[in-house]
Amino acid sequence: MTNSILDLGNDLVAFGVERVVLESTSDYWRPFLYLLEAAGLKVWLINARDVKQVSGRPKTDKLDAVWLAKLNERGMLRPSFVPPREIRALRNYTRLRTELVEERSRHKQRLEKLLEDALIKLSSVATDLLGVSARAMIEALIAGERDPKLLADLARGRLKLKRAALIKALNGRFDDHHGDLAQLLLDQIDACTSGVDRLTAQIEQLVADLPKPPPPSNREHLADVPIDADPNAARLTTVERLDEIPGIAERAAQIIIAEIGLDMSQFPTPDHLVSWAKLSPQTIQSGPRVKAGKTGKGNRYLKGVLGEVATAAAKTDTFLGARYRRLVRRRGKQRALVAVARSILVIVWHLLNDPDARYIDLGSDYYTRRLDPDRKTRDLVRQLQALGHHVTLDPAA
Repeated sequence: MTNSILDLGNDLVAFGVERVVLESTSDYWRPFLYLLEAAGLKVWLINARDVKQVSGRPKTDKLDAVWLAKLNERGMLRPSFVPPREIRALRNYTRLRTELVEERSRHKQRLEKLLEDALIKLSSVATDLLGVSARAMIEALIAGERDPKLLADLARGRLKLKRAALIKALNGRFDDHHGDLAQLLLDQIDACTSGVDRLTAQIEQLVADLPKPPPPSNREHLADVPIDADPNAARLTTVERLDEIPGIAERAAQIIIAEIGLDMSQFPTPDHLVSWAKLSPQTIQSGPRVKAGKTGKGNRYLKGVLGEVATAAAKTDTFLGARYRRLVRRRGKQRALVAVARSILVIVWHLLNDPDARYIDLGSDYYTRRLDPDRKTRDLVRQLQALGHHVTLDPAA
């Protein structure tokens, strides 16, 4: 209980304890970390994977505590990233919003499955099952309308051009019990939508109230990524500057800020942030053989939004889109998306590390402009000769 933890903190301070080490176990570490920090103690949260007991030794809570103390004394531990209080509050809102969006998607899938059970093939004609037209047809079905022609007349916009297909799709066996279940699912979807809208408004306010980012700790890496310092950048908020990166919209920028914070001193270099996010594959070496391992699980909320952002950026005519198309041919879709997500996270690190930085796109022809013409010519000539041709070069004027 809270009082017991407060008493523990007072006792540790009285004993002159300098550091408390906690093993990360589900959410049980949270009250200890927050309350002991409030008592003036330095608290380190340690990944349980890094402090496994030596095999062959008995395992009890007391022995685990002794083992943590020994590792701490010898400097063999590294603390996990725990964001400040403001970022933790923002993170709770963004994570709940993500979960409500996922829950709303599941309810949509249940509604589609229910319509399929009633032989209503509306999703095969309408792109959005809960668009204005499709929603009106579903509500009419719930109200008791069964005539496919009258239901098809509820179409709006370009869906009117598909009236014949709608009539066929709406000819099913939708009865009263389907209507009751469909109404229940619509109510759940509306409740999730209302919750998402409420959370979004609160998130926007929390992001606006965040303290100003600290001055950049170093600028030695700024030449390695497509960003530039602009005196007008101070007029833009952090979300607006992140929004300039292809693929990142306001919602994605809010989630990224909530997951990694604004203070990049926690991550001395972009590589530290990429490694923490599990976007860099492990290197596995055994003798002369070296192979790349898996990237790992990492923060599912951050990796999820970076995957969405990378997928959107891959479709653009930008530097990131060109990078995806360059990699996908020889590395495959999944690895190319991970590489683009890593590039985006590196750019985000630089933008957060330097409040005056702005994203400057290098252009979709970046790699073409960096080609060495002589080397490319030699490669092409060598390929033609391998096919049995004699090549004579006649330089253009």
